[in-house]
Amino acid sequence: MNKLDSKNTYVAIMAGGVGSRFWPASRNDHPKQFLDMLGMGKSLLRLTYERFLKVCPNENIFVVTNLQYRDLVLEHIPEIQPQQVLCEPSRNNTAPCIAYASMKFHQLDPEASMIVAPSDHLITDESAFISCIQEAVAYAQAEKKLLTLGIQPHSPHTGYGYIRYEKPALKGAVHKVLAFAEKPALEKAEAFLSSGDYLWNAGIFVWQTKSILEAFENYAPEIFQILEAGKDHYNAESEQAFINEAYPRTPSISVDYAIMEKAQNVCTIPSEFGWSDLGSWNAVYDLQPKDEQENVINTPSSIMDDSRNCLVQSGAEKLVVIKGLEDYIIIDNKDVLLVYPRTDEQNIKKISAQLKAKGLDQFL
Repeated sequence: MNKLDSKNTYVAIMAGGVGSRFWPASRNDHPKQFLDMLGMGKSLLRLTYERFLKVCPNENIFVVTNLQYRDLVLEHIPEIQPQQVLCEPSRNNTAPCIAYASMKFHQLDPEASMIVAPSDHLITDESAFISCIQEAVAYAQAEKKLLTLGIQPHSPHTGYGYIRYEKPALKGAVHKVLAFAEKPALEKAEAFLSSGDYLWNAGIFVWQTKSILEAFENYAPEIFQILEAGKDHYNAESEQAFINEAYPRTPSISVDYAIMEKAQNVCTIPSEFGWSDLGSWNAVYDLQPKDEQENVINTPSSIMDDSRNCLVQSGAEKLVVIKGLEDYIIIDNKDVLLVYPRTDEQNIKKISAQLKAKGLDQFL
């Protein structure tokens, strides 16, 4: 497949999250997907959009986001039209978001193939990624399957869901999915890794719109019925008004729970394309170059005295001096300074609740 024959391929980039694990850099009014997390000169959303320009035409790339981020999306991707930004009036997880985009695409093109991808993941080997996506689209078109890309695991990671897949392949690199597993404890993750039968779940999906809509009708009928009632509004001036009224009534559930764990026609492609979900500050630490003390320093001027294995980030034009710290995250961002042990980083997202309880919403 190449861009000349990709007019039936559509992309939904999911960009509505708040990135609470990246507080205080990621804030409610300017979350993670709009940030240049790795100093590459472009936001994660922008990098994702440019990646998919190699798959299909600009006019077939849509961004699904929260209503409050509509203008930010258009600021980061000025090439797309306002109608290519699908605005959710509420945060109801990924199943309603994907059902909405699927119905919109299907109304545009009943033969549409659809790629769903998060806006805030890192992919370093784009040619391998594009090749994998092309194979997935071709297979989904021919076999009416629901595909999810699986990442070959290189560690017993406890922060990812896992996919158990069947060997040998059905065709090419495509395998039947046997089961999905939730984020495991370390012992179970080690068993998954040693078995060779499991992949990390990357949350990147490929299917025909007709296939996924049939799955919604069968396995998530409440979502299907609420959103399908507005089929005459999709791609019309009345679309947003209908979505504003109907969307908040959909159940808040992930597409994994609603569809993928129930459907019988799910396949995967074991993949290696330099993927990271950039799910935490430690992921940023792991991906960036270190100094001789294994520190990652993202600040103009610093002195690190007897400090090691730290992540230091400051956008301010100030000297940062640190002595005697090991395994710490130090983030100086606007009106917040965070100094937090790297081993406790999963608790950063809980700070939001503490701030709300104290009436300090201005720092969220």
